[in-house]
Amino acid sequence: MPIENIIFYAFLGLTGLSALFILLSKNILYSAFALIATFIGMAGIFVLLGAEFVAITQILVYVGGILILMVFGIMLTNRLSQAKVETEVYNKFFGILISAGLFYILAKAIEMADFANMGWMKNAPSAPSSVQDLGMKIMTDYVLVFEVIGILLLLALIGAVRIAGNTREEGTDAA
Repeated sequence: MPIENIIFYAFLGLTGLSALFILLSKNILYSAFALIATFIGMAGIFVLLGAEFVAITQILVYVGGILILMVFGIMLTNRLSQAKVETEVYNKFFGILISAGLFYILAKAIEMADFANMGWMKNAPSAPSSVQDLGMKIMTDYVLVFEVIGILLLLALIGAVRIAGNTREEGTDAA
């Protein structure tokens, strides 16, 4: 078995097991950590498929930004309320039944699809995708949009810190 297949199956296992852990865990904090492992596993699969830009973007945006903020939010909420942050399990049987049905439908659709003879892909010229070309395009043609998004994200971060500071001050005044 080639090493690429072994690495693919390792990332597939990491993604699948951490996704199952998210489904079965009652602790929201542990689920957020497992979601980090799921995104890292998906990024590894993207790298093996040759989509390095998607993999790096997924790690930077989802793992580096959104999930870390979620973990901090969960930990801050847990610290202020002194309560365990857990979820209840509702309709587990129907969830498993619907998930198995959807998995079966998707597996059958993938099995019956003829990817080699798809009409729009048959005669399409394959242009090599380059992260360098994309970076040059962002930093030349779309630099204003890029900077505006950066300022917007900075303002959102400042607002979140301000709100968290006010919440913490109100929590210490009540104690």
